[in-house]
Amino acid sequence: MTVSNGGFNKHWPEMKFSKNMLQDALIKHVLGLTNYHMADIGEVFEVTVNLKHGNEENWINSWSTMADRLQKKAQDYETKDKKISAASAYLRASTYWRVSLMYFSKTEDVRMKDYCLASQNCYDKALKLSDYPGTAIQIPYEDTTLPGHYFTAPSAGQDAPLLIVVPGRDTWADDTRWVTDAAIKRGINALTFDGPGQGMTMRLQGLPFRPDFEKVMKPVLDFATSLPHVDNNRIGVMGMSFGGFQIPRAAAFDKRIKICITDPGNIAWGKVISQRLKKILSLPRSLRPALLEYLLKDYTWKQGCSEENLLNELAKYDNTQIINKISAKTLVLNGAAEVNPTAAKEFYDLLTCPKDYLFFDENSTAQQHTQMGGYAPASEEIFNWISDNL
Repeated sequence: MTVSNGGFNKHWPEMKFSKNMLQDALIKHVLGLTNYHMADIGEVFEVTVNLKHGNEENWINSWSTMADRLQKKAQDYETKDKKISAASAYLRASTYWRVSLMYFSKTEDVRMKDYCLASQNCYDKALKLSDYPGTAIQIPYEDTTLPGHYFTAPSAGQDAPLLIVVPGRDTWADDTRWVTDAAIKRGINALTFDGPGQGMTMRLQGLPFRPDFEKVMKPVLDFATSLPHVDNNRIGVMGMSFGGFQIPRAAAFDKRIKICITDPGNIAWGKVISQRLKKILSLPRSLRPALLEYLLKDYTWKQGCSEENLLNELAKYDNTQIINKISAKTLVLNGAAEVNPTAAKEFYDLLTCPKDYLFFDENSTAQQHTQMGGYAPASEEIFNWISDNL
C-alpha cells in the first residue's frame, strides 16, 4: 500500500533549518511534536534562529535556555495553583531539555545527567498536574530497572490491547507520544520505555546497546502482561528507527507478540552503518568533518566500545538468521525520503510471516525517516492498520 495525497511540484523535506543534517532532522522532529502540545512553533523558531549550524555548545545552550525559562514559568504557575498552565509549560520544558542532549558528545559533562533528570522531572510533573492518562513506570531488568510510561486508554474498558513502543538511537521514549497518543485515542493501551543505549537509561545508568534485544523485551513483556486492564492475547510492538531493527528479534523469540510494526524495516542495520563509518575511521582525526566526528563518538559511546572495536561490534546487529522465526503479522513502514529507502523493502521481501507494506510517498508529507514532521497523517494510516489487526 502506498500513501499519497495528490501532487505538488516541491516537497517540504527540501526545507533546511540547519546545514547540519542531524540538527536539521531534530528540529523537524520537534516541530512535529507541536501537534501533541510537547513544543510550540514560536519557541522552536526562537531557538532555531539563534543556532550556529553544527556548533555543539551553541545547540546545548540554546535548547537548555528555552527549557530553563519554561521550567521556571511552570514552577511559578504551580505555586499559584494554575495547574493547567503549569502542566503545559512543564511538558514543553521536558522536550527542550531532552533535545539539548540529542547533540551532546560530552559524556562526562555534569549537564548531561542534570538535564536528563530535569527532562524526566518536568515530564512527570506535566502528567501529575494534568488529566492525561499516563503513569511513570520502572520495569525490572537484570539487576536494575528500565524507565518508561504506561498510558491507559480512557475508552478501553476492562481489558484492552496493548502497544509497546520502542524508540531509536537519537530520540527517547518520551518522544514517541505521537504514537502512544494515537493508541489511547483508539482504545489501545500503550507502554514505552528507554532500553539499553537509549534516552534515560544510557545517560543515567550507562547501559549501552546490546544485539540480543530479545533479552531486553522478555522482561518488558513480563512486566506488561502483569499490568491492569491489558488483554494479554492482544499485544503489539512498534519500533522506531533503530528500534525498528530491534523488535523483530523480540517477535522471533517471544510468541506473546501478536503484531509487529517496524519503522522502517532493516535486515542488517550494523552492516549499513559500518559501510558509512569505515570511511570516517580511515581518516586522521584532523581531517574528519565535525558532524562525522560527532557521529563516531556517539556510536562508540552508545555501543559501549572503542573505535578499534566498533565495526566488529556493529557486525553483531544482523537479523538475517532469525527473520524466518517471526510468526507475528508484521507491518513494514518506508518512505520516499528515508535515509536508506531500499532497506525496508528488502526486509519485507525476506519475511515469511503474514505481512503488509506501507509506503509514504513524496506527496504524503510523512515521507521522512520515521515519518518525522508528518506525525498526524502517518498515525492515521498506521493506526488504521493496527486497529484492524490487534
